[in-house]
Amino acid sequence: MSCELKQQLRISQQLVMTPQLQLAIKLLQLSHLELETLIRNELEQNPLLEEASTSTVAEDQSAAAEELSSIERFVGEVDSQRPDASGDEPLKTEASNEIDWEAYLDNYLLSPTTPSNRGLTEELPGPEATLTRGPTLFEHLSAQVGFLHLEDEEKRVVPLILGNLDEQGYFRIEGYEGDPIIPVAYEAGVSFRVAASALAKLQTLDPVGVCARDLEECLLLQARAAGEEDTLVGEIIRKHLHHLESKNLKAICEGLGTSAEEVIEAIRIIEGFDPKPARHFTSEEPRYITPDVYVHKVGGEYVVQVNDDGLSKLRISQRYREALRNAQSDAGSKGFIQEKLRSAVWLIRSIHQRQRTIQKVTESIVKFQRDFLDHGVAHLKPMILKDVADDIGMHESTVSRVTTNKYVHTPQGIFELKYFFNSGINTTGGDEIASEAVKQEIRKLVASEDPRAPYSDQKIADLLREKNIEIARRTVAKYREMLGILPSSKRKRLY
Repeated sequence: MSCELKQQLRISQQLVMTPQLQLAIKLLQLSHLELETLIRNELEQNPLLEEASTSTVAEDQSAAAEELSSIERFVGEVDSQRPDASGDEPLKTEASNEIDWEAYLDNYLLSPTTPSNRGLTEELPGPEATLTRGPTLFEHLSAQVGFLHLEDEEKRVVPLILGNLDEQGYFRIEGYEGDPIIPVAYEAGVSFRVAASALAKLQTLDPVGVCARDLEECLLLQARAAGEEDTLVGEIIRKHLHHLESKNLKAICEGLGTSAEEVIEAIRIIEGFDPKPARHFTSEEPRYITPDVYVHKVGGEYVVQVNDDGLSKLRISQRYREALRNAQSDAGSKGFIQEKLRSAVWLIRSIHQRQRTIQKVTESIVKFQRDFLDHGVAHLKPMILKDVADDIGMHESTVSRVTTNKYVHTPQGIFELKYFFNSGINTTGGDEIASEAVKQEIRKLVASEDPRAPYSDQKIADLLREKNIEIARRTVAKYREMLGILPSSKRKRLY
């Protein structure tokens, strides 16, 4: 057994992401609201950062870029004078090697990359939309329970039933396929009869149809409230609900031995019922979108303006000016300040770069989609990430990050930047049309069809070919489903 020592030369490539690059990538994929949150957190964690008042921030964009370059040169100077990583070498205190902190701090303000005014086109929600909320379904029903005549044992069942209502108002227990009243009665320690009695009383509450265990019971509760439970309406709900869903009028008439006119009249009453009685008590909060960029038409040209409203304007904290002027500051304090300064510069530079990148990508999109901005969705052009990446000299992954979860306010409305990237559908003339434009055509055709004889997917494909759009039936079906449009058999009206 021998031991020997050898030297080997090996060539390899590694991709190392510096902290600066990681921060830039992180900021690039944040939305406007997420960036606001991150800046607030950084203001709390980095003592060298503070929010500058708008009155002290320079308005000129080129001045901001020049100031950023000055900061980067300064950081390079700091790095060249920093001791080695071991920390054993003390900071040099000779006058010739001292950093001119005061000269630097006289010029530390950064301006936003775009003017802070953003136009008056955005309509924000009023205070009443954010300071209050409506009652939940549980709260709404609980307020009515006091008016019911409940026995003591029934009162033990009530919270268990109300606690198991889904967002549509149905009484269901997740994972349990039988009658949910059985496990509820067992948990409350009461008989099935008592639990069923409590459920029957809760089913009289507003909204009508709440606490039903299935669609049939929900519609029957509403038929009872309308005085139609024992009429043809109730019969159709109890015996022919599946035929009603498939709009098989003939089967309903034959099963009940009635005329089509009577069945149609009963169906009209049923259509007035609500299959989701608790839809107005949804717990989902409205989603407010803050655009990351605005596109305004000024004269005959479109101007891109990055939204910096709400973003704090960062600068070095005033309280550190005296500390940095003090030549007697110890090495540990200056080292801490230098590290925090470097972190602050990375953040400011990354925000500046993010805003510039968003603007460049949006300007490229505007150039490609000028017809859309002028005339609407029907003129949207097919476009992929590579088109924009090649146009502005960036990588596709960068364009993808910029356009993810970012919204643009245009004369045609507010859209996610991803919306403008569409696959193309061939036309008979050899050109291409964007898939979103095809969806818009499908939506128009369905809206204009005869409800008694709705278009089939094949018919829609044929009509699109008449408009020089080459599309297969299965593609029409896929787009129709994406638009939430029912198939022709379920769109058909019987009267």
